[in-house]
Amino acid sequence: MNKSLLIINIAGLGAEAITSATPNLLGLSEVGGRLAVQPPVPALTSVSQATLLTGTRPVQHGIVANGWYFRELAEVLNWQRSARLLTGAPLWEAFRERDPGVRCANLFWRYATHASADLNVTERPTYWADGRKSPDIYTEPSTVRDELVERLGPFPLFRFWGPAADITSSRWIADATLHVLGQQQYGVILTYLPHLDYDHQRYGPESPQGSAALQAVDREAGRLIDAAQAAGLRVAVLSDYAFEKVSQPVYLNRVLRAAGWLQVQRAENGELLEPGASTAFAVCDQQVAHIYVNKRSAVGEVRKLLANTDGVERVMHGEEMREAGIDHARAGEMLALAAPDHWFAYPYWLEERLAPDFAGCVAIHDKPGFDPAELLWTPGWQGKLKVGWRLVQKSLGLRAPFDLIRRDPTPIRGAHGRVPTTDANRPVLITSWPIEATQPVPMESVRALLI
Repeated sequence: MNKSLLIINIAGLGAEAITSATPNLLGLSEVGGRLAVQPPVPALTSVSQATLLTGTRPVQHGIVANGWYFRELAEVLNWQRSARLLTGAPLWEAFRERDPGVRCANLFWRYATHASADLNVTERPTYWADGRKSPDIYTEPSTVRDELVERLGPFPLFRFWGPAADITSSRWIADATLHVLGQQQYGVILTYLPHLDYDHQRYGPESPQGSAALQAVDREAGRLIDAAQAAGLRVAVLSDYAFEKVSQPVYLNRVLRAAGWLQVQRAENGELLEPGASTAFAVCDQQVAHIYVNKRSAVGEVRKLLANTDGVERVMHGEEMREAGIDHARAGEMLALAAPDHWFAYPYWLEERLAPDFAGCVAIHDKPGFDPAELLWTPGWQGKLKVGWRLVQKSLGLRAPFDLIRRDPTPIRGAHGRVPTTDANRPVLITSWPIEATQPVPMESVRALLI
């Protein structure tokens, strides 16, 4: 059997989503195998990808969320890219142990910068001195950046995340993958199709828009599957989590602030969270939140408060976190899990007039938590109609925020992160070869099935 392999990560693909509406994925599963997968705690992009890469749990690989509190800096940092944050040998190094001559390519998986793969490609915007942000990618070797941009055009960053996010970014990544595949230089290729992340959050996984997104990403996956099999590669399709329907945001930081445990600093651009001065605060991401408590004596009171908050199903601490494999030094003192139909929103301000200026912007590195409302346009002229005016201001050299997103997150209808108990909410592994295992397969065991 040819050991060359294409691994396609389709974000948010559920184990029960493979039907006649996804003919390419269904066809692959019928000739090979399909297994439901139990994700790590928490089931978030960065955590799951680190688990898939290393075959270990967060307590070992160290990726505890998409962002966490860096205690030595007293800052919350989200969506970091450095491979130095990941502990453990990634998947491609395991392939090299078996065959030292194999070359490996990593396209758009997390922690790609300075990773040990032979080719790394990931999004990395250019931040200009005048405040502009423009689309770009980071590659190793660096010459590949010019090669891909010349061939495919600039990476569509604003279609990768934000209110305009759509299939365009997944199609660009698929085209880049086809280009790499056509070079016939790599025995192992990892790639990523993020499209389900958008309308599954905006409208819910069971909505008509969510179903259309599933069909669209199946078409892109089909192009990759066909090309890989024509080149003689094995194919694996997997996901890092699956969405569930939600309708109620829960504001943990506002609960902690009302109790006097969260501190803010009034600044020229609004109220700013001061995690280092706070007794306790939450780093919220989808349906989970790391709760950091700077005063150990307050742990019990904080846990009791949050456990009794509407929309909170469970607050893990101590032995519970150890059993879940999340008791890493980067983790919070507690981990809160949302109740069904709920998710955790990051806002901490109590009056809208005191909101920080980045609240209405796509600002993933400024916000002390994840904000899915960045996928939503502000209604009316303040949203799409305002884009043209902001572009004119930028063209004139004026500094102006792209404050175009909805500040009210209540329309969000899909989220993930909770511990799934049914295959409808579990991710999936599909292979072009037969596989057998007791289901659901722990995500840390998927790597061995691929090798």
